[in-house]
Amino acid sequence: MIAQPETKRYSTDEYLELEIVADIRNEYRNGDIIPMTGGTPNHNDIAGNLYILLKSTLKGKNYRTFYADQRLWIPSVSVYTYPDVMVVPQPIELQTGRKDTVVNPCFIAEVLSKSTQNYDRSEKFIAYRSIPTFQEYLLIDQYRIHVEHHVKTAPHQWLFSEYDDPNATLSLSSFEFQIQIADLYESIEFEA
Repeated sequence: MIAQPETKRYSTDEYLELEIVADIRNEYRNGDIIPMTGGTPNHNDIAGNLYILLKSTLKGKNYRTFYADQRLWIPSVSVYTYPDVMVVPQPIELQTGRKDTVVNPCFIAEVLSKSTQNYDRSEKFIAYRSIPTFQEYLLIDQYRIHVEHHVKTAPHQWLFSEYDDPNATLSLSSFEFQIQIADLYESIEFEA
């Protein structure tokens, strides 16, 4: 029998020290550090389209909108992550002792990739649901027009809707916001 090398487990303090000097962003999952791979042009454009629309709609309102590089701490499951797009009501709540890590999003969107779509739909969504302020989750496919929308309707109860029609309008309930699905996919070129 060949001995398997032991995988190093990191404390949250070790992760945060490494993350400050890291060349790439890394997610922290209960002791494991997982590199976040670079996105495709479609991934970047879809997240950017949503960010710009949210940022302009929420201008002057009591929310902050973040795109890709804002770290989120989920203490109940010991996860640090960087959602693609996140809206946080003001005042922003930061992790105790940190100035760079939020803990109170009400809305999160992830652009799905082949390597992360199962995680985004399952374990990551479970982790997000443990955040008391979290109310709404959008999963956006980058390979075809398809959006999955989850809205919290009561404790432990979520309503799920799907959108495949580019002319459909999606309405968020966490704050007043409507978007035509086609606007999420502006300038996107799908592979044949």
